[in-house]
This record gives sequence, structure tokens and C-alpha cells, in this order.
Amino acid sequence: MPKVERVIEEVKDILKKDNRGLTIQEISKLTGVSRITAMVALARLEGQNSIDVRIIGNCKLHYLKEVRKSKL
Repeated sequence: MPKVERVIEEVKDILKKDNRGLTIQEISKLTGVSRITAMVALARLEGQNSIDVRIIGNCKLHYLKEVRKSKL
């Protein structure tokens, strides 16, 4: 499995467990990859319409769509 695909699966698992919204830097630390790799994985998930992104100031918080909808 390519690195980005592995990271995408890890990001999904992390966002399922943590529904408070995570930044790229937090996801990078939790997956053990660079911020660039984390950003690529998040961009793919956003393109697949699998995550929501909330912009607060200069931070972007990322949420898995299923988790966020169930909390509303």
C-alpha cells in the first residue's frame, strides 16, 4: 500500500476517535509523517468529500463527516 494511502486510513481512524477537530500539525504528529504528507492525505479526503474543514483564524480543523453529523 502506498504511503499516502496508509496515512489516509490512519487519519480516518484518528478522526473517528477524536471528533473535536484536528489541525494538520496534530494529525502529522499522531501519524508520524511530515506535515506535507498529512496535508496531501487530508486534501484527498476532502476531495472525496469524506471530511469537513472548519477554518478558525489561520487554523484549519478537520472532522470526519460521519462523526461530526452524529454529534449535531
